[in-house]
Amino acid sequence: MIHTTCFLSLLLYCGAAEDDLKCLNVNSEVSAAELYYSQLQHQAYAALDARDKAFEKLETADQIYAYQARLRDFFVQQLGGFPERTPLNARGVGQLDGDGYRIEKIIFQSQPHHHVTAALYLPDNQPPYPGVVVSCGHSRTAKAADYNQYFGIALARNGIAALCYDPIGQGERSQILNKEGKVRFSSTTREHFLLGVGSILIGTNTARYRIWDGIRAIDYMVGRPDVDPNRIGFTGCSGGGTLTSYVMALDDRVACAVPACYLTTFRRLIETIGPQDAEQNIFGQIAFGMDHPDYVLMRAPRPTLISSTTGDFFDIGGAWNNYRQAKRLYTRLGFPERVDLVEAPGNHGVQPANLVAITRWMRRWLLDQDDAVELKEISAHSEQELQCTEKGQVLLLPNERSVFDLNVEHERRLAIHRNEFWKNTSQSEALQAVRKAVSVRPLDEIGKLRMKEVGRVQREGYHIDKIVLHTPSGLPIPALTFHPESPEDDAYLYLHGEGKQADGAVGGPIEELVSEGYVVVAIDLRGCGETAAEEQDDLLGDWRTYFLSYLLGQSVLGLQTEDALACGRWVANYETKQPRRVHLVGIGSAGVPALHAAALEPELFATVKLRKTIPSWSMIIGQHAPKDVLSSTVHGALRIYDLPDLVELLETDRISIE
Repeated sequence: MIHTTCFLSLLLYCGAAEDDLKCLNVNSEVSAAELYYSQLQHQAYAALDARDKAFEKLETADQIYAYQARLRDFFVQQLGGFPERTPLNARGVGQLDGDGYRIEKIIFQSQPHHHVTAALYLPDNQPPYPGVVVSCGHSRTAKAADYNQYFGIALARNGIAALCYDPIGQGERSQILNKEGKVRFSSTTREHFLLGVGSILIGTNTARYRIWDGIRAIDYMVGRPDVDPNRIGFTGCSGGGTLTSYVMALDDRVACAVPACYLTTFRRLIETIGPQDAEQNIFGQIAFGMDHPDYVLMRAPRPTLISSTTGDFFDIGGAWNNYRQAKRLYTRLGFPERVDLVEAPGNHGVQPANLVAITRWMRRWLLDQDDAVELKEISAHSEQELQCTEKGQVLLLPNERSVFDLNVEHERRLAIHRNEFWKNTSQSEALQAVRKAVSVRPLDEIGKLRMKEVGRVQREGYHIDKIVLHTPSGLPIPALTFHPESPEDDAYLYLHGEGKQADGAVGGPIEELVSEGYVVVAIDLRGCGETAAEEQDDLLGDWRTYFLSYLLGQSVLGLQTEDALACGRWVANYETKQPRRVHLVGIGSAGVPALHAAALEPELFATVKLRKTIPSWSMIIGQHAPKDVLSSTVHGALRIYDLPDLVELLETDRISIE
């Protein structure tokens, strides 16, 4: 049997009133969730320090070009590669006249039956013109947002054609509509996050689709007879600054680039607002050594202007650090004049001074005209005037495919590969591939836990001991041990996605097991229960911690699986000469790490019971709003296995699924 005694903790822990099932002191200065996030922060800082040391060694042109190639190869690999370049089938659907410019409304296909809506701003002077692609930030109206129109109008009035297109999840390209054909979510970042869930599982990223749209927008521009294909620029603000940073790093046709209100450094980003939406996090990039400055360095020595604002939440100090690195490297290549930074007063967004600087930079490098730019008053067009589709959404076009549809098609191809893999690979090799994908160490490499007793709750017929199990890394795992008066030899390890207390009420499922004579140990996996972050999204949960882990090439699922394994071993061996049989229960999102723990270390658990757990990852690829699954997703897992593959590894009499 498992037996513990009760005493008070001096600092972190406290005994509590009856039926108070908290184990961690809520008055502690640092919460367990903050400890977890802080640990990830320090791992990120160590990786970024190593990256900075590598940067300092770049002295010769050959070293710089090798560095660029290495980063580009990694970048494309982490995106999952790009789709096949198919016909754009571009068509004009309307025209507008403006003061000193005209607009053509354009629809093209970045992939078959996957349409892009755009507004092309054309100068009044004679072609051929330089061409600039404008990538929109996170505004619901996208190309019709005032600041995006200001880009197009200012450039066109200064002799440069500008194509401003709607990104996925914005403008006429919402990927999630309700039954009435209207936009379901007002937040554009919400769509990008939800698209990211399925994209991550198949080994891609929301950024892959965003970048490909940008590349195909360039394809459209260089294919026009009135645009000079050798004079192409790219710009955009906020989320458009992100896409500018990505495309300018990967597409050599971008002769001149201005990312606005995005570039800083990952160190300052993590120290301030933390990771942002799905496409702004590339799997494992911090661990690999790809920082924000590298988006500029990858394109050196092509002309690049970093456009920033003093009060931006993308930290201005980080922007200047970024610029300094770029200036040093461009100087080593002999072209210091080709990189610059403009800082305008104001908050996040395109301030008038930024727009002037961006327009002048494009004129300098695309028109060979370096003179002062004076902006006339700009009047924006209405959203209705710029609408390209009849019904206002591309998803209402015949046979249109959303990114969800594209992901489903991708997953079906992966399913064929998975079936062949599991058919032709030994079980041990297959499990090793699973272990590598989810980053779970063998049990004997996972450090043992130290126990701290912090309180007791007495109930009729049994008591609950409150304990904290310390991992070797210092992270606490709060736990409750439910003790019947005359316990059986076997014990249960109980994992619940909502925390150890979720099924622990009087008359609840845990009490039912206790009434049968079993000791039950319920724990908070990291990120659950008392270790959960205070700010949680109703669909995505603690996405900030997830994406910081993602940037480090880790999976929350893998870390939770190791928590389950360490606790399972502790339950099996605590105060006993012979290991006891341990039965594992996983409820809700905790069922996924429970399944992984049982499959990877089958000798540790006698039986496994899963309840209210997703039966497969493949089934959620096409779901528009999957709930509580982000933390259980693993980058590229569906290239190798799905959850039913793990179920198949366990004997039918050892696993039950409700």
